[in-house]
Amino acid sequence: MCGIVGVVGRAPVNQTLYDALLLLQHRGQDAAGIVTQQGGKFFMHKARGMVRDVFRTRNMRALPGTSGLGQVRYPTAGNADSEQEAQPFYTSAPFGVVLVHNGNLTNAQALRQELLADDHRHINTDSDSEVLLGVLAHELQQATRGGGQLGPEQAFAAVAAVHRRLRGSYAVIAHVAGCGMLVFRDPFGIRPLCFGRGGEGDVMAASESVALEGTGHVLERDLAPGEALFVALDGTVHARQCADQPSLSPCIFEFVYLARPDSVLDGISVYQARLNLGQTLAKRVVSTVPPDEIDVVIPIPESSRPSANELARMLGKPYREGFVKNRYVGRTFIMPGQAVRKRSVRQKLGLIASEFAGRNVLLVDDSIVRGTTSQEIVQMARDAGARKVYLASAAPPVRHPNVYGIDMPTREELVAHGRSIEEVRQIIGADALIYQDVQAMKQAIASVNPRVTRFDASCFDGVYVTGDISEGDLARLNAERPRELAVPDSAD
Repeated sequence: MCGIVGVVGRAPVNQTLYDALLLLQHRGQDAAGIVTQQGGKFFMHKARGMVRDVFRTRNMRALPGTSGLGQVRYPTAGNADSEQEAQPFYTSAPFGVVLVHNGNLTNAQALRQELLADDHRHINTDSDSEVLLGVLAHELQQATRGGGQLGPEQAFAAVAAVHRRLRGSYAVIAHVAGCGMLVFRDPFGIRPLCFGRGGEGDVMAASESVALEGTGHVLERDLAPGEALFVALDGTVHARQCADQPSLSPCIFEFVYLARPDSVLDGISVYQARLNLGQTLAKRVVSTVPPDEIDVVIPIPESSRPSANELARMLGKPYREGFVKNRYVGRTFIMPGQAVRKRSVRQKLGLIASEFAGRNVLLVDDSIVRGTTSQEIVQMARDAGARKVYLASAAPPVRHPNVYGIDMPTREELVAHGRSIEEVRQIIGADALIYQDVQAMKQAIASVNPRVTRFDASCFDGVYVTGDISEGDLARLNAERPRELAVPDSAD
């Protein structure tokens, strides 16, 4: 999971890209980077850290130009320690191409060998994004063998060839020096990607609509699965379907947790989706815990708030804020390593003891992945004097690895894998544990936009929409994980 943005404009875009990355900071805290283009030359700055730390005034002054792209990184493949693997990535041939990528290639290792043996392209890092750049660069070169400048037809031919070679999830924004911006999405539309226009005629593409709206752009639409856009440097937009059999299957975890609530993805309001999850979760709670045994409903900040609020309304119970989030501590889910995650829980969340003392408390979380955060929070509630602590998850049990760009790719890390709900409850220490139903989750989110009929819900149901994932693939992908993320213990 990363956040990506690209702009073709008429005025300097460095500030616009910076502002957009701040709006996408929730999608990655490991590294950030920006490339701008002026006079056919690229200017780049990238480093590990959050946006506000990576970019200083001197860095921004060194990023001139009226077009560019940027990324906030959360590593799920490659070496998370390597600053070299911060994006964007650049290659000089053909033309000069810079690229940012959100997603995971499931056949990156095979492609790496193809690039070396057949395409004669060297890959200098362990990042699958550099592999993707190599494939795209090769196909752009093949599409322009007759000579001349790159145009929409050649760009779309290259993307069609890329689709035939890549497996997995990918949302991509690339700039070709002196030509324009190329934007495309995998044939299943697993990772989100949208575009819109600004008042001065500029065009922006980004992972979430909030990046557009927060920088003064108007959302035009999401890219269809398999679709590509070629945006000329004058702002002219060309679009074409480049996949043979596209089928929209967006990642359902975007709606559960990853995306900002003020975003709209594939015509689905993230906020409304979470309200709907709260409604269906309320029905599950009633079947497990009698409402008269619940005194108060308290969300675990922040993604769970809409669901918790709606659940409380459905149950007729008071909704209270019992935790105060320290916004200067990163999201524990995307922190590398269990020790850092566990240590940060009490730093991240302060507790209002008066909301717990002497009460039966229903805590609501967006999901339970590794279980450590949940365990810590339940204990915090007990330490504050809660008589009973019930825990409800707006998502079903996470039982399966995710291979499409979310940090939960190994079964050993998942508290619900191979365990009953009762066993998970005992590990977490709650008096009752209520999970969302898988089918109810899908229906609750799909009801916001009935045109979306299928989701990638592989971490919940074990169905991998790309159809190419075997047990051997899961073992290999686990071995290829960033080193400090591959921890055997459960962590949330």
